[in-house]
Amino acid sequence: MASDRRRRISLGDFRHEALSETSSTNSECLARARAGDGGNLWVTAERQTGGRGRRGRLWVSERGNLYASLLLIDPAPMERLGSLPLAIAVAVHQAIRRVLPPGAEPLEVKWPNDILIGRKKTCGILVEGEGLPDGRYALIVGIGVNISVMPDNPLYPVTCLRQQGSAASPEELFAHLFAATAEVLEIWDQGRGIGEITALWRAIACGIGEKITVNLPDRSISGQFAGIDDNGLLMLDTGAGRIMPIAAGDVFFG
Repeated sequence: MASDRRRRISLGDFRHEALSETSSTNSECLARARAGDGGNLWVTAERQTGGRGRRGRLWVSERGNLYASLLLIDPAPMERLGSLPLAIAVAVHQAIRRVLPPGAEPLEVKWPNDILIGRKKTCGILVEGEGLPDGRYALIVGIGVNISVMPDNPLYPVTCLRQQGSAASPEELFAHLFAATAEVLEIWDQGRGIGEITALWRAIACGIGEKITVNLPDRSISGQFAGIDDNGLLMLDTGAGRIMPIAAGDVFFG
């Protein structure tokens, strides 16, 4: 049984270092990995001077939001790592849900791992990896949550927890994230628990069955969002019975 082979993960397995300011919590974690850190390290910062999102985009990083990165070393075989962003999205969703008031707008996940409140983005997740000279593999999960500050010129509609009636501080939200991530990574079980993770993800997904456009590096494709497969790939119904699996892209609704 899965429970017989699963290694128990507890809060005590993780460490946390809180910084006042850094260029990027992801960069800080990578530097620690290159210096030999054993992983399971959270780094948070009150402010980032060089925060970034997917495809090198600038991530606004003023004080008042949560900026956190988790360093994992050899978290799973390479062929199972693709499901980790889904697991992290589930954990972040759980953490944010715990600080939202009952009257807040719907909290959902947009594929693969943006967190939306009322179809407006409040959190981005950036996963980066690097092979280390000693043969280990460092994987860094960066998480930025809009608590009281939002971008001025966003690519998507945005919101923040304050607009949704939450009075949570970055420290309070991180405490929930710290606990939720440990719980979800135990379920994920080095990628062996992908079935449980995809079920949890589908239950909180945004837009399944709706028309979407996926922007790829070289083109845009429209169709119906048919959900995700068991490996976490987006399934796009482009018509005429053709389902296209997509591993990475920017999703727009409508």
